[in-house]
Amino acid sequence: MMKKTKIIVLAGSARKESVNKKLARVATKLLFEAGADVEYIDLKDYPMPIYDGDLESECGLPDNAKKIKQKFKEANALVVVSPEYNSSISPLLKNVFDWISRTETENEPTLVAFRGKVAALLSASPGALGGLRGLNHVRDILGNIGVILLPDQLAIGESFKAFDTQGNLVSDKNHDRVKKIMRQLVEVTDSLN
Repeated sequence: MMKKTKIIVLAGSARKESVNKKLARVATKLLFEAGADVEYIDLKDYPMPIYDGDLESECGLPDNAKKIKQKFKEANALVVVSPEYNSSISPLLKNVFDWISRTETENEPTLVAFRGKVAALLSASPGALGGLRGLNHVRDILGNIGVILLPDQLAIGESFKAFDTQGNLVSDKNHDRVKKIMRQLVEVTDSLN
């Protein structure tokens, strides 16, 4: 039996009613339907201090950073759903990337949680651009640390109107676009593993 593609989905927001969390849950459901072994990670469940080199030298990686890093290491692919904060990514998401990019032992390969992973990028924002400017920064960061990024991405504007009360996308067009990107993610990841 062929091993299922393991995919991690996370949103760069801690807010309970975050539209990016809603979008991440839609992506999780669609990946499951596409046959992937998928895990949604709520970053609010993994609090950690702001990255500090002195703290790392004294204490090593925080336990929650180690837990998320292990999940990334075990995954073949990622879905990063990023809110846009002042035309960039959220401090929460950047902090997670910074902590889990660190090596824990002398013989650990550099960027082991990221290199060779395939990633899809999504965003939702109340603004007209849907978080597109923030996605450009996520693309730059992940591309520079060895992640293979799908060229297709989705930024959903006017996001407070984009979801119904159950968290489903109202627009069939947006739903179909997310579904297409999730299928691409599974296909590309399967072809590389």
